[in-house]
Amino acid sequence: MDGRKIHLSNRMAAVAGLVPGGVTACDIGCDHGFVAIYLVQEHICPRVIATDINEGPLSRAREHIEGVGLSAYIETRLSDGLEKLAAGEVECMIAAGMGGRLIVKILEDYPEKRQSLRYLILQPQSELSCVRGYLRERGFVIRREDMVLEDGKFYPMMLAEAVNAGGEPSPDAEKNAYLESLEDEFGPCLIRERNPVLFAYLDWWEELQNRILKEVLTYPNRRDQVEEELRRIRDVRRRMDTDGGGAV
Repeated sequence: MDGRKIHLSNRMAAVAGLVPGGVTACDIGCDHGFVAIYLVQEHICPRVIATDINEGPLSRAREHIEGVGLSAYIETRLSDGLEKLAAGEVECMIAAGMGGRLIVKILEDYPEKRQSLRYLILQPQSELSCVRGYLRERGFVIRREDMVLEDGKFYPMMLAEAVNAGGEPSPDAEKNAYLESLEDEFGPCLIRERNPVLFAYLDWWEELQNRILKEVLTYPNRRDQVEEELRRIRDVRRRMDTDGGGAV
């Protein structure tokens, strides 16, 4: 094994930091292959399959993997999502830096393969509520979350674990629909753990909504939407100020 170490950006290091130790993993949309290399070099994963839908990034990933002498531990595959993976071949799927609805589509396109996964490491660039709601509906529980501020952008990410392989919802009788919607938007673990980057995000998001509110005062429907979002921000702050993330 070559001695050269891969150094990840703060965002990708945080993504890699959510991967449970000792699992086999696939990195969907691997780009340059750096996450796969890091996971093997740091002895987090014994084996990784790095996939991409385009040959260009996959070829670069292959060069980097060969350059550090890890071809025996990291396999590259040209694949559209989970297409070229067999059910049960890996325990953990990583999908970072793509839209939330695309992540949902990747998981929904191959139900048998999704149901064979124990862990999902997801870093959606958008549509967080869609992703978190989908995970709950398909029998996954969010175990850990993190949020990174890098180059002026906020990047939330999560580790979800399958608790109901049949894909049936895992209801929580103590949560009402509104509270659930807040957690889907802002992150249950981020709220509960009073994540400092989430506080910074709420400051930024609230300031943006207040600016928008001044511009839409004469448009009642849009004004109502912005005022509702400001109410949700205040409610999340109240939850974070309550020990254990108490009820709104």
